[in-house]
Amino acid sequence: MDLYQQLGVKRDATEAEIKKAYRSLAKQLHPDRNKDNPKAAERFGKVTQAYDILADKDKRAQYDRGEIDEEGNPKSPFGGFGGGGFGGGARGQGYPGGGAGQQGFEESDLSDLFEGIFGGGGGRQRGGFGGFGRRSAPPQKGQDAIYRLTVPFVDAARQEPQRVKLSGGKTLDMKLPAGVEDGTKIRLAGQGEEGAGGKGDAIVTIAIAGHKYFKRDGNDIRIDLPITLKEAVQGAKVKVPTVDGAVTMTIPKGTSGGTVMRLKGKGFSKKTGGRGDQLVTLEIEIPKGDSALETFVKDWEHPGDPRAGMGS
Repeated sequence: MDLYQQLGVKRDATEAEIKKAYRSLAKQLHPDRNKDNPKAAERFGKVTQAYDILADKDKRAQYDRGEIDEEGNPKSPFGGFGGGGFGGGARGQGYPGGGAGQQGFEESDLSDLFEGIFGGGGGRQRGGFGGFGRRSAPPQKGQDAIYRLTVPFVDAARQEPQRVKLSGGKTLDMKLPAGVEDGTKIRLAGQGEEGAGGKGDAIVTIAIAGHKYFKRDGNDIRIDLPITLKEAVQGAKVKVPTVDGAVTMTIPKGTSGGTVMRLKGKGFSKKTGGRGDQLVTLEIEIPKGDSALETFVKDWEHPGDPRAGMGS
């Protein structure tokens, strides 16, 4: 099957359609879900290889033009001899596979062609006649090994190195890239399967775990922070948890519930450098059954109507 058939999409599929098809297949075929099905693991590797090429605009264009094969290796630059090159007068003069009226040679093995015309096998080793001997393709590397790693929320925000255990028992520390997010793929060179041309790579897909009270918003982190009525009315200095540890934040007098305060540089790392912020939403906590508070508000009148601007 060609790469498009591997993913089950048409040749004119959009980037989004290709990505959607890959995600669906990867979910079905992932080795973690098919531990007793080696064929699924093999299919998973082929699907991933197809996606790696078709998701890259330049590689996809090369593949569509027939310049590279399904494994991303360059194809023979001579094609199949039709129309140009060794066409025309060469056909019908006793050349192999070249009867008159044919559109080209059946095969494009140049070394065999020139050995048939000029004799001898030395051309295969020395480059053949005029440099047209067959250049053997470089030996293929082993298959890439596919992994999925769940990273704690705080570690992801701080780019803490993660210890990865590879098949075979080997462990190594992996650095998280700036701007890491769910679905980020990290390639570990030479940590894949063994092959004639050396080892393939390990490809680690990152999944960021959720957190009890932190939520990600792009490169920013959001948190809802409860404060007391007294802290809101009189103002206060309160401790706020961040991924870097607790910090002290000043709440101004007369702060309303729902106010959002910003702690700069306490968010996720950015691909462009620096970090996002932490956005703190203040929530005023009203205790239940507080008779003193109930007595106070019974005789207290709010100056004006807080909903006046809403047409109520």
